[in-house]
Amino acid sequence: MSLHRRIYADLEGLILSGELSPGDRIPFEHELTERYGCSRMTVSKAISELAGRGLVTRRRRAGTFVAQPKAHAAVLAIPDLRAEVIERGQAYGYVLLERIARKPDGEDEIELASGGLLLDLTCLHSADGAPLALEHRLIALGAAPQAIDVDFHTVPPGSWLLDSAPWTEAENRILAIAADARAARLLQLKTGAACLCVERRTWRDGQGVTRVWQIFPGDRYDLVARFSSAHSPVLAKEPRR
Repeated sequence: MSLHRRIYADLEGLILSGELSPGDRIPFEHELTERYGCSRMTVSKAISELAGRGLVTRRRRAGTFVAQPKAHAAVLAIPDLRAEVIERGQAYGYVLLERIARKPDGEDEIELASGGLLLDLTCLHSADGAPLALEHRLIALGAAPQAIDVDFHTVPPGSWLLDSAPWTEAENRILAIAADARAARLLQLKTGAACLCVERRTWRDGQGVTRVWQIFPGDRYDLVARFSSAHSPVLAKEPRR
């Protein structure tokens, strides 16, 4: 786990456990840099991700505070599939199937690209040798220009983005779909088999960063909602054992 992800996870744990309540101030950035022995940028990146999830709010000159829960709000955490699989003691596998830098096509892609090119990636994730997710991702090179030089044959794009391209806003859409012929072949399913599709978009300060579609076999993945009296529901994707 990278240092900024460790800081993020530590603060998230304090918030979701209720140890830090809505309205409580989290430690100042300079306090966290001393505690973790890291740069201000690393701490700021972790806090930006917490703010993007709606867990904290930043107040100029006052600090960062645990956000008040919003009625009927649900947060789907942005997962690092590689980290999730390894954390569960499974062998993670990954194959890059396609990679191309291209001009945007259609209004949605033009809006995401903001006048630049898109990096179009398709990859397959697996756990213990079994296909886990088929992923199609677009990365706006205007927002993350360094992505063009990354060897995505060796590093999953989702893992790289979480470490290198922080987001401030995210949108998730969850769909039940039937596997088309290609998805069925890659996920080792029958054509038309039930699948879970998670479509996600992220922005940084209003500029599009990425759009991704992840297709999971319906019998291998669950969506689990955890609730507490003090916090909004948090949805997590969990593979079925």
